[in-house]
Amino acid sequence: MPSLSALIAEDEPLLASALQQALSRTWPELGAVPVAINGIAALEQAVALLPDVLFLDIRMPGRNGLDVARELADAWPPTRPFPLIVFVTAYDNYAVEAFEQAAVDYLLKPVNDARLATTVQRLKSLLEQRAASAPDEHLERALAQLRRLASHDAEAPQPAPRLDIIRAAVGNQVRMIPVGDVLYFEATDKYVNVVTAEGEALIRTSLRELIPLLDAQQFWQVHRGTVVQVRHVQAAVRDEAGKLSLLLRNRPEKLAVSRLFAHLFKQM
Repeated sequence: MPSLSALIAEDEPLLASALQQALSRTWPELGAVPVAINGIAALEQAVALLPDVLFLDIRMPGRNGLDVARELADAWPPTRPFPLIVFVTAYDNYAVEAFEQAAVDYLLKPVNDARLATTVQRLKSLLEQRAASAPDEHLERALAQLRRLASHDAEAPQPAPRLDIIRAAVGNQVRMIPVGDVLYFEATDKYVNVVTAEGEALIRTSLRELIPLLDAQQFWQVHRGTVVQVRHVQAAVRDEAGKLSLLLRNRPEKLAVSRLFAHLFKQM
């Protein structure tokens, strides 16, 4: 097997160092494994290094491990096999069960050599299988795993009643916007931009908090920072690079669709 590479994303230096040392004992042929100290650095280094294996801490500043994996799927070159992802987590048994169901490997903190050795053997086997498959096939399998994890996250009880009116700031006014008038929601640094045919307004909330309040049959998340009301979508188009975007009925802009959500727009 050709030389392999890995990347550790862990914001706690002692835990990162311990995992590096454990890997040197259980997988010495892997060589030196660099460390990204937060989610943003993990995404940047993964795109730059294109590792074969990623050890992602679930809870990191900047981006959590799931967000890094999802965004990396969009940035990853189609000619290169997508990395095998091992989530490193301190979650309880309920969350660990979710990883098992999604067929994504995981390590519990603190990592011990015996458990890591089992993971390494599985990774070696998967890397051998990956060599016999096309890069896009492996990417699709990875996306399916990430979707299953995302759907597990969404299984929390839905608040009731659903959101009908949005109170949004426009200058020194507070506009009352019917949810049915919203074309799409777009996350910004600290706010969510509410876009209608008449204009835009800001609400002080996160997209993660907003999504459970919306009707999932009407509002589809199509990107990490975008939720669109599907009845306002005129068409989904693919460019020469294979990237998917949405055309809206009453707005001129196009909305990017990440690879994670592209399956929503396959032909019925």
